[in-house]
Amino acid sequence: MDKVRRILVYVCKDRAAPQRAQFVQSITGHFSDGDDEVNVSCSLEKNQFTLYRGDEGRGVRLKRPAFCPIKHLSVTEAAAIPLDVQQRGVDVGVAIILQSANQRVLLTRRAKELRIFPNVWVPPGGHVEPDETLLDAGLRELKEETGLKLEPDEVSPKILGLWESVYPPMLSRGLPQRHHIVVYMLLHSSLTHLQLQDSLRPSPAEVSACLWADRRLVRAIVSAVDGEDGEDAELQLDDLPSSISVSQVSTEGALGDSSLPLAVFVSRAPASGPDVERVSTGTKFALDLWLRSLDAP
Repeated sequence: MDKVRRILVYVCKDRAAPQRAQFVQSITGHFSDGDDEVNVSCSLEKNQFTLYRGDEGRGVRLKRPAFCPIKHLSVTEAAAIPLDVQQRGVDVGVAIILQSANQRVLLTRRAKELRIFPNVWVPPGGHVEPDETLLDAGLRELKEETGLKLEPDEVSPKILGLWESVYPPMLSRGLPQRHHIVVYMLLHSSLTHLQLQDSLRPSPAEVSACLWADRRLVRAIVSAVDGEDGEDAELQLDDLPSSISVSQVSTEGALGDSSLPLAVFVSRAPASGPDVERVSTGTKFALDLWLRSLDAP
């Protein structure tokens, strides 16, 4: 059943027929010859998500972190991955960057009970189901996770970029268990964040807190580059307050006013030891693209 329900990544290079991507294959490396970023084109047809090499200046950006576990996997480590995991292939996910009319974006903290990236801040999103479009999948996940119901004809969708996501995110945390290409899709709402907030009904099984981030906070978040050591002086804090207002989600799904230290949102992914509450590396990539979209003519 699992193979039937999942939409998988296929790669097409040099006009050859699309081939199903292997779990231990770096998708970014396949197209970039070793670089961590490349332009690609993508399509979703007949429940097959296919990536092609994109022309310079066209297509969308596909990126992986410099510490991507698949990139650094040795032959011995690859052989140690259980066979059922190796046979999974590469999954497709959609994450929604929902921009309010007053230019704020919605971030959610994943419930601590989730197996993949628990307690990490991300946009709403999830897997693509058979016979869905990318937009349909994003809108469904948005509603399931946050209660926000948006219609396809009122959101002006645009793909911001693609992120190669692996869990655990670093080899220091264990061998890869999941491998995704995440499609970050920008949706514009005609409502302000306060109007949208009134309709928020998060699912406590998936979401433990929500936040409407403005441009200043987003700039600070993306300045905390994962995989790079740096002092706080390098962060673009823009005189932000030391605490950030968030909405906590109770076990019954009720929202309550709360706050978190700014340090949570400018935390870098630790190279060793237990993970911390932070904004995911892929989310930082997408938020950086969102900032660029605001400045684009």
